[in-house]
Amino acid sequence: MKRDQKEWLIVDGYNVIGIGRMPSKDSHRLEEERMRLIRDLSEYQAVMGRQVILVFDAHQSPGKEVIEEHERVKVIYTQFGETADELIERLVKQYKNPHHRVFVATSDYLEQRIVFGQGAYRVSSRELLQEIRLAKQKLSNSLCEKGNINSASTNALEERLSAEIRNKLENWRRKN
Repeated sequence: MKRDQKEWLIVDGYNVIGIGRMPSKDSHRLEEERMRLIRDLSEYQAVMGRQVILVFDAHQSPGKEVIEEHERVKVIYTQFGETADELIERLVKQYKNPHHRVFVATSDYLEQRIVFGQGAYRVSSRELLQEIRLAKQKLSNSLCEKGNINSASTNALEERLSAEIRNKLENWRRKN
């Protein structure tokens, strides 16, 4: 990669967390899965240096497109009537230029072909999850080498807390 070339990773959120195959009616579980993916992608972004845009399909919910930022990850919920695939294709067109490399993470074969045809690089959901695991390991190793954490420490408690409790604790920590 050239030093002056920015990299973008556009992620089909529900495809990566598997919600598209196993719809959940439990809104708390769905929110927890979204927040876990955001946390993972935030760490991935910090290690890999790619700007991450996470897209969630909200085309069946009334309303307009919603853009938020969580843990330095840009999160976009599609507008009513627009699928995540349509938004991803629009984003690829928007970000693709000689100074940007655009990657799209989805396991939707048709979507992979479409974005590849527009000049983006394809990454399957499984490959992205593997890259996230490797980035976490790299971050953990880096922190251990610097003496910031003990290699035996884990985030077991954090993984058992609901997204709502984690958010409340984070807001309390930041004194919001």
